[in-house]
Amino acid sequence: MSDQETQRRMLDAALAMVHQNGLTVGLDHISFEDVIHQAGVSRTAVYRRWPYKDLFFSDLLRELAQGAAPAAAVAAVAEEATMRLLGSVLAGRAAELASPQGRHDLVTEMLRVSASSDFEAIHDSAEWRTYLALQATFMSLPDGHLRDDVQAALARSEARFVDRVARGWEQVATAMGYRLRPDSGGSFPLIATLAGATMRGLVLMALSDPELLTRRVPANPTAAGAAADWPLIGLAAAGIAGTFLEPDPDVVWDGERVTALRALLGQDATGHATAEPDR
Repeated sequence: MSDQETQRRMLDAALAMVHQNGLTVGLDHISFEDVIHQAGVSRTAVYRRWPYKDLFFSDLLRELAQGAAPAAAVAAVAEEATMRLLGSVLAGRAAELASPQGRHDLVTEMLRVSASSDFEAIHDSAEWRTYLALQATFMSLPDGHLRDDVQAALARSEARFVDRVARGWEQVATAMGYRLRPDSGGSFPLIATLAGATMRGLVLMALSDPELLTRRVPANPTAAGAAADWPLIGLAAAGIAGTFLEPDPDVVWDGERVTALRALLGQDATGHATAEPDR
């Protein structure tokens, strides 16, 4: 087996172990010998490539930072689940599309339920806990090439994540007839950055205070037709949306727009769910 194949199999084995068990602040819980065993490679080849195990763990940190994105696979699954959830909200309240107040109330409900769903999915994800721990691990690294490499990789991962979330916000907002509020200074990447920071902060807090997962506040943050029980992350999302978004006065709610909205949220023309949302 070549040194290159040994390197790839060792890193893949260690990545699988981290993603299964999560990452502590550091890599002390990962046994170098266990990685060698799981990778199925020669100890001689491994020590030829990494004479010291600390060199391997430095490469593993770089690999984790490059592939975090953050937790791209989890983000993709959560995004698909959110679209299905928004589609179910629309299916139950499609008649509200007929009036401005109805559409406002519908968007409000979509914010409320989707924020809670995203929060629970991310909180329960071992990959996201790994990513958060990786951020903390990076902060403890001494100055040098490893810290610079990890910082650059994390910055690229964050940029990809913000871009993905921004596109999701823009896609749904546009389909629902909303635009960026003029002179708000906002953009969809800024919305994504603020929403992601809020989500991350609450996820961190909920790890030690699980009550935050289920806490609900009777509120009406968007001046909808009625108050409802809001999760904390939903209140934050509503505040961000209200700051930067408003109904687009140029949008005409005709049959074509309704059909496009249904397709985006995975529904056919009758309002029934399709097998796969139109991405």
